[in-house]
Amino acid sequence: MRIIGIDPGTGIMGFGVIDVLKDKIKMVDAGVITTPAHTPHAERLEDIFDSLTEIIAASRPDVMSIERLFFSRNITTAMTVAEARGVALLVARKAGLDAAEYTPQQIKQTLTGYGKADKKQVQEMVRIQLGLKDVPKPDDCADALAAAITHSMMMRTSELATT
Repeated sequence: MRIIGIDPGTGIMGFGVIDVLKDKIKMVDAGVITTPAHTPHAERLEDIFDSLTEIIAASRPDVMSIERLFFSRNITTAMTVAEARGVALLVARKAGLDAAEYTPQQIKQTLTGYGKADKKQVQEMVRIQLGLKDVPKPDDCADALAAAITHSMMMRTSELATT
C-alpha cells in the first residue's frame, strides 16, 4: 500500500509518500509545496491544487492521510490553513483517494506513545520508523510523513483487530 501524508498549510504544505510492505515502511518521496507570501490567496490555493495534483499523479498513492486541524488562537491563520486543507481533500477526492484524518494528538500518540510529545520526539520517531540517517527537513515534510506513518499503524491495528 502507498500512502501520501499531508501537513496542511497555505505558505508551506508538507507531503510525504511511503510504501507499506507487511511490517516495513519505506519513504518514497517527501517535500513541501510553497506559495509566495504576498500572492493573492485564491492564487495560492490554485498553486496548491495544481502542485498536489501533480504529486499524486506521479506517486500514485492508494490513500491520503491528512492532519486534522485543531483550533488555533490566530483565527485568520486557522481559516487559511483550513482552506488549504480543503484543497488537499478536494485533490484526493478528484484522484479517487479516500482520506484518513488524524488530529495532531492522535499522530503524536501513535508515533511516540504520548499524545503531548514535542515536535522533536515525533520527528525522531519518523526518522527511526523510516530508517533514515537524518530527520526529514523542513518540519512540514516530517509532519506529513508522520501522518502517513500514523495511517499505516492504524491500518495494522485495524487488521489485527479483525483477525
